[in-house]
Amino acid sequence: MPSIEENVYKWNEDYSWQSGGEPWSAPWGSSSAQWYGCIYPRIQRFLPAPTILEIAPGFGRWTEFLLSHCDTLIGVDVAPKCVEACTERFAGHPGASFFTNDGHNLPMVADSSVDFAFSFDSLVHVEVETLAGYLRELARVLTPDGAGFLHHSNYGTYRRSANALAPLQGAFDHLPTVARAGLLRTGAYRGAHWRASSVTAAGFVDLCEAAGLRCVGQELVNWEGGLLLIDAMSVVTRPGSRWDRPNRVVKNRLFRTEARAIRRSAAVYDAPSAPST
Repeated sequence: MPSIEENVYKWNEDYSWQSGGEPWSAPWGSSSAQWYGCIYPRIQRFLPAPTILEIAPGFGRWTEFLLSHCDTLIGVDVAPKCVEACTERFAGHPGASFFTNDGHNLPMVADSSVDFAFSFDSLVHVEVETLAGYLRELARVLTPDGAGFLHHSNYGTYRRSANALAPLQGAFDHLPTVARAGLLRTGAYRGAHWRASSVTAAGFVDLCEAAGLRCVGQELVNWEGGLLLIDAMSVVTRPGSRWDRPNRVVKNRLFRTEARAIRRSAAVYDAPSAPST
């Protein structure tokens, strides 16, 4: 169960960030292919948005693309290293600002000021308490017609399996990268990918209601190494907004197949590699 303290340590001290998180986009071919082939088609109805809030941007893998769809972007991360990296990387964008927070609260964001909130590849690592805190804050900072797209864990749906796999997960996490990749690729081990075991898609809906928000759409997806729908991408909004409606839930067990298809087609249009010297 990843705690805030463990997340701070992992992303501020333990993870090298040598490639800015780019290896996580390898199943899609690149971060650009993943953005245009996977993420942007899912959020394009909410863009452009005057003010975007990005929760846990890391080293700005998605910030780079979000900036072309807004006037103001506020990035908030628990890891000071990530905030420093984004501040330096996007120093040429006067509308971009980045802040360190406590993993629960958004004191740097004004009431009713955010048109679109976004988080991908990060909140899968936080437990219920953290999600509940962010949702309470989103209820405060979203504009009347604001919306949010949050990628979070659904691993708690498989809680019994999660508890049984916990000892194996610890051993798996300490294997060399090549060994972990081989086990996942062959299906010999279907890990949790450090997913939060207290979070479920259904529970997320309840958290939204408790915070005064509405969850209006959820896509449950599998991740590398199996067909279990251990992740969810959820759309949230204020009650009565233009996006408000009964929740729609889709189970997508072909998410990783989609990634492979994007990687294959993107290769046709990639720029040539720089010549070696």
